[in-house]
Amino acid sequence: MPVSCCGTVHHGSSPRRIVHRKPGIRTCLSQPCSSVGLRMLRTAFSLEGVEERDEEQEDEGEDLRDGGVPFIINRGGLPINQETWEQMWRHVARIHPEGEVVSRRIRGTGDLPKIPVPSVPTFQPSSSVPQRLEAIQRYIRDLQYNHTGTQFFEIKKSRPLTALMDIAKEMTRESLPIKCLEAVILGIYLTNGMSTVERFPLSFKTQFSGSHFRHIVLGVHSGGRFGALGISRREDLMYKPLEYKTLTDLLQEFQVAYRRYWHTLCKVKIGHYVSHDPHSVEQIEWKHSVLDVDKLSKDELRKELERHTRDMRLKIGKAAPPSPSKDRKKDMGSPLRNPGSPMRKNSQSDRRSSVEKRPGPAGPTGPTADVNGYQIRV
Repeated sequence: MPVSCCGTVHHGSSPRRIVHRKPGIRTCLSQPCSSVGLRMLRTAFSLEGVEERDEEQEDEGEDLRDGGVPFIINRGGLPINQETWEQMWRHVARIHPEGEVVSRRIRGTGDLPKIPVPSVPTFQPSSSVPQRLEAIQRYIRDLQYNHTGTQFFEIKKSRPLTALMDIAKEMTRESLPIKCLEAVILGIYLTNGMSTVERFPLSFKTQFSGSHFRHIVLGVHSGGRFGALGISRREDLMYKPLEYKTLTDLLQEFQVAYRRYWHTLCKVKIGHYVSHDPHSVEQIEWKHSVLDVDKLSKDELRKELERHTRDMRLKIGKAAPPSPSKDRKKDMGSPLRNPGSPMRKNSQSDRRSSVEKRPGPAGPTGPTADVNGYQIRV
């Protein structure tokens, strides 16, 4: 893939490495660099108009697909290895309407435009919480949504918070396009210093034309108001300003947005508040409450959300597990399993389910779904 690096066009099959000498200045050491090469690829795909979908990774071991379409996780880290690089392009040829034609056109172009590297937001002491959240969302949006079909950063939900924060740091260094789950981890990292803002994962499962789709955002709560941070191909399925009085109001806002795209909201998973300690060894509780929205009445849903809100408030003030010692930090790549570890996987009985399942509606609500098999991906 021809890549313009520091004003020089290089030709190669996979990105290599670069050195950062000064902020905003990148010097090529050998072949096309990972960050620059992939940012060029981001522009090319934006220009080509790839149809993609948001996807939240399910628990490890489950099939990584959304709406029936599989997606690739880069498990080898950065720079991307040769095997993953070629696998990404083969995947592009499968999911893009023009197939291999678009792959050859992008890889054979030497004059792709340069992509500006967004700066991590910094704040003045006088900046209000809404202003800070808006700046963080602007930074996440500037990284742009990843349309390649390959997720560049591997997010394992079972990892301790300190390990996930290391991945978030790498996101800020590489400035690559991201998907919704990566945006949640990055949002947690960028709001760690905002002690008055509570963060919690909020994920959605929707149905359209016989297929299911998943998405996740980072819910925020401060000053008695709720909001959300995140990224999506749809402008109304990510950022929500800090202005919703209740969790019910926030959820209804997303539900209305989904209806605009003929999606039926089936299930919502809401986690607990996330620790502000970037060195914490506790795991994020991703789904303390699992609500079958399509099987609950409005009043039942409101009561479940109010109960979850109370549960989250009770968690505030509880002592967090101690941060790992220097000798243990290097072993934080996977959750500790010894009896003294504060981490554990929540059993099914620890999570709050909505109600006993009842027969669901015969089909999606709202406007008629496309019967020709076309998938509206959100």
